[in-house]
Amino acid sequence: MSEASFSHVLYIHATPEEVWDGLTDSDLTSRYWFHDNVSDWAVGSDWTHRRTDEQGTVDIAGTVLDSDPPNRLVLSWARPDDVGDPARTSRVTIEISPQDEWPLGPWTGLRLEHSEFGADREMRDSVSFGWPAVLSGLKSILERPDIFELE
Repeated sequence: MSEASFSHVLYIHATPEEVWDGLTDSDLTSRYWFHDNVSDWAVGSDWTHRRTDEQGTVDIAGTVLDSDPPNRLVLSWARPDDVGDPARTSRVTIEISPQDEWPLGPWTGLRLEHSEFGADREMRDSVSFGWPAVLSGLKSILERPDIFELE
């Protein structure tokens, strides 16, 4: 039996560069994910997924395993206390690909696979619920930024 993974594909009315920025720019992630994704996004760099509240609690942390803007991003993914424990560290692979130009402008495909959960069933269950909501928020903010205006 193969190891469980989570995959999700969606298409966004935006350029690959806009999709990349939507995933890596903390000002944008804070508007739909309510977390700042913080890194320089270079291979080997640390990254953190921090709450936008006053405490700035880090909920997820890891390492940038591959980075090819705006095409591909691969991250290790763990709770802060589990960083460095391979049995409790999973992997997120995001592939971004331009689609044919439509009369209304550019479209981009995003394919996400979250894998290598090991024995961490709680994380697998959590991301299986969380990723569709997060990616829906990404799509919404890129296609309709007006509905996410901060007051």
